[in-house]
Amino acid sequence: MVAALGTVDGLGAVNAQTPPVGGVKYIEVAQSLDPASDAAADQVRAVRTAVHDVSGADALVGGSAALFLDTSEAAHRDNTVIIPIVLVVVMLILMILLRALLAPVVLILTVILSFGAALGLAALIFKYVYGFDMADSGYPLFVFVFLVALGIDYNIFLMTRVREETQKAGTRRGSLIALSSTGGVITSAGLVLAATFAVLGTIPLVFLAEIGTAIALGVILDTMIVRAILVTALNLDLGGRIWWPSRLDRGTTAVTVPAPAGPGSSAVEDETSTV
Repeated sequence: MVAALGTVDGLGAVNAQTPPVGGVKYIEVAQSLDPASDAAADQVRAVRTAVHDVSGADALVGGSAALFLDTSEAAHRDNTVIIPIVLVVVMLILMILLRALLAPVVLILTVILSFGAALGLAALIFKYVYGFDMADSGYPLFVFVFLVALGIDYNIFLMTRVREETQKAGTRRGSLIALSSTGGVITSAGLVLAATFAVLGTIPLVFLAEIGTAIALGVILDTMIVRAILVTALNLDLGGRIWWPSRLDRGTTAVTVPAPAGPGSSAVEDETSTV
């Protein structure tokens, strides 16, 4: 075993002086790298490969670097399993609620876009404001679960109202009515929630600071940009097609934009036919 450890580059002194206990031998190896770094993780992988090649040893490799590596790999596996499951479940709920297929797909994509943007902005803050060298391996999944729940929640508030108004005035007009009706409530709730999570950024714990900052950014993006601008713009562009395959809005809809008050002013009407 000591000879196998000697084949791994960069390792420090090997201490094999501890006598076996119950048939188990403890061997200690010094590591000069940051245990949370990628270089340390690569070294742990190299050590495991070397000692597992020793026939009959049944060697296990532990320590701080191994703990960080195993945690990171477990988090990565959770991401590949839990994130798709969450998206599928939310998609099914939206399909049942809105009785459409295209609208849920669009809403899911906007939430994913918001999640990615929040992670990107948070990474810049972690590096240039907080001075964090790296992020906790488990925090993206926590942020994803929170932001999907909150982002879809706000979109549900908006889109259910859009659907109600569509039955009376068509999709385009209904989208504007729904935005003006729900805007104040959703924006206020989003700002309060973002401020609450932002407080976590003041706690001297890296994990909580990262989660609080990323979620606060994501909530602000959802309330100020995704819901108010992106989702509404998509509703206006797609028109009745947003409810496909439902036949909720298959006619001609109109959006009336009042002109500024003044002599000779008149309302401008823009009619667009949908299929």
